Amino acid sequence: MNPAMWISKTGVQAQDAKLQAVANNLANVNTVGFKRDRVVFEDLFYQVERQPGAQGDDGNPAPTGVQLGNGTRVVGTQKVFTNGSLQTTGQTLDVAIVGQGFLQVAGPNGRTAYTRAGQLQVNTNGQLTNAQGLVLQPEITIPANATSVTIAENGAVSATVGGATTATELGQLRLASFVNPTGLLALGDNLYQETAASGAPNEGVAGLDGLGKIKQGALEGSNVQVVEEMVDMIAAQRTYEMNTKVLSAADNMLQTLAQAAR
Repeated sequence: MNPAMWISKTGVQAQDAKLQAVANNLANVNTVGFKRDRVVFEDLFYQVERQPGAQGDDGNPAPTGVQLGNGTRVVGTQKVFTNGSLQTTGQTLDVAIVGQGFLQVAGPNGRTAYTRAGQLQVNTNGQLTNAQGLVLQPEITIPANATSVTIAENGAVSATVGGATTATELGQLRLASFVNPTGLLALGDNLYQETAASGAPNEGVAGLDGLGKIKQGALEGSNVQVVEEMVDMIAAQRTYEMNTKVLSAADNMLQTLAQAAR
């Protein structure tokens, strides 16, 4: 096989992965708390026919070598954890994190999961949950006769119960942060889970130790920028086309060689 054909194949595969990431970003442009994905590429090993600085026939070191690349590959994908825009909803149990940090929920597999989506709800037991019904950690129970619920910037949850004139504190939403949030495992459903790459969670009070503040009656929108994604999509499409043209050119060269050898 012509090496150029193999190299262009790796380029086609790389751009296909890039387009898949762009498609996922655009599909989630309206997903609350969604963080866009970025694909990271690296070049493959090189075929070194002459080392840079190698001594030539005249005894002088060559200023350059002969190093032929073998294409590219996807080395990883990264979640970009920049803040999305705030959307005011006016709903009592909607919360947005302004800054760093994640809400904690009891995950579907028994492990703690983390989320930026603050569409909170109350289940039949009065417990605060996320949109999927997973109970927030630490657990907070809203009394059935609560007439109003207030969530402070530091996560303190209080409610006016029955005919009381003063609010009763029910608990506190605590946030978790990670040294390397891009190392979190994306589970879908706006959930992430700790991995060895992310490091252990650092739990704390909102507004302290670098954690963001909590804003009641608002949600954090997706951080996907539609115009930026469209530009990336067009660039990936054009690069894909150029790689397929290299495939065609390499194939034509092989045909020409075969005909000349007859």
